[in-house]
Amino acid sequence: MANGLESDISLAQDTASPEASDWLKLGIVAAASALAGGVAAAWWYRKTLTKLRQAEEISHNADFRISTGDSADDA
Repeated sequence: MANGLESDISLAQDTASPEASDWLKLGIVAAASALAGGVAAAWWYRKTLTKLRQAEEISHNADFRISTGDSADDA
């Protein structure tokens, strides 16, 4: 039985661990914030991302050989 300072209700509440649920909530909020930040950054820089993708496609098909027909020394 509980002493004069503690009731049965307060003893039952002490057995539950509110600290664990607080850490879980904090982790969920942090993960959601990181995800939202990543989505916001991708949306904000979507044109840059599109240009980078197009540049990558062009670079795969580019021909970087130096032509020997046109030379600056011939002038």
